[in-house]
Amino acid sequence: MSSNHMHQMSFDRHQLETFSVVVETRHFGRAARVLNVTRGAVSQRIIALEEAFGRPLLIRGAITPTPAGETLLQHIQALKLLEADTLQRLKPDWRDRTKIAIAVNADSLASWFEPVAIAIAKENFALELLVDDQDYTLSVLARGEAMGCVSTESNAPRGFVAKPIGAMEYECVAITEFSDEHFSQGLTLHNILAAPAVLFNRKDGIHAVFLERLFGFPVRGYATHFFPSPVALLSAIRAGVGYGLVPSIQADPLINDGDLIYMAPDHKIAVNLYWHHWETAPPNARAISELVLRRAQEVLIQQKSLST
Repeated sequence: MSSNHMHQMSFDRHQLETFSVVVETRHFGRAARVLNVTRGAVSQRIIALEEAFGRPLLIRGAITPTPAGETLLQHIQALKLLEADTLQRLKPDWRDRTKIAIAVNADSLASWFEPVAIAIAKENFALELLVDDQDYTLSVLARGEAMGCVSTESNAPRGFVAKPIGAMEYECVAITEFSDEHFSQGLTLHNILAAPAVLFNRKDGIHAVFLERLFGFPVRGYATHFFPSPVALLSAIRAGVGYGLVPSIQADPLINDGDLIYMAPDHKIAVNLYWHHWETAPPNARAISELVLRRAQEVLIQQKSLST
C-alpha cells in the first residue's frame, strides 16, 4: 500500500465496530441484529474495510479473522480501552463499563488469579474471563479477543509482550486410603500402570511430565479419569477416585490438615507462567497489568531457575 494511500486512509468507526461484532458473534446475521442494521450493510462495511486495507480480514466460512484481521482486532480493542480511559479522565462520573476479556489457565484461576479478577471487575470494566488449559490460552490473544493472558507459553503473539511472573508448583497427592491400597510398595512402574490417575483433560501434559521425571523415561498406558475443572479434580482425589497433580497453593492446606498426603515430595513440578499484554497499552490496561503482576509476585514462586 503506498504511503500516499495510507495518508489518505482513515479508520471508519462503523466499519471497525461492525468488524469486531462480526468476529464476536461469528455470524453476519447475528451481527446485523446486534448493530440494528441490515445483513447487507454488515457485508458492505466488511468489504469496504478489506478494500481499504487491500487484503482479506475475515475467513468467510468460519467467520474467523485472518492474520491481518487479528492485527486490526487488537487495534480496535486498544482503541476502546483508550477511549474509556479518556472519558474516565474527562468525566469522572462516567459509568459506562468497557468490555474487556482476559484469558487465564484454569489452575491459575482456581488457585491465585481469582482475587485479581475480582479487583478488575470492581473497576469500571465488564470483565470476561476466557478459561482453558494453560498451553492453549494464547490463541484468543492472537485473534484479538483478549487484552491479556496468563499462559505457560513464553513466546508472545505479534503486538504482545510476554512477562515472566513466576512459577506454579504442583504436588502429586492422594488420600491415605488410596495410597495404602494402590501404592503400598511406593510409586513403582507396576503400581503406576495399575492405579487410576486424575487429570484435567486430554490436553493436560503435566502428569506425563511428572512420570517421565520420576522414572527417567516416558510412561504410557496408565488408567486416567478426566475431571476438567480444578475444583472437581481436587474433589475426585479427595474422594479416593485416583491420585494426581494439584497446585501446591491448593494442596498444602489439605496436607497440613491430614486430608491428603504427598506421593512424591521430592518430585514437585514447577511450571513457569507468563503474563502476555499489549506492547503499547492505554493507562487503564497498564493498571490491569500492574494488578496481575503484584498478585503474582505475592503468590507465585519467584525463582529464575525453575522450569518445566
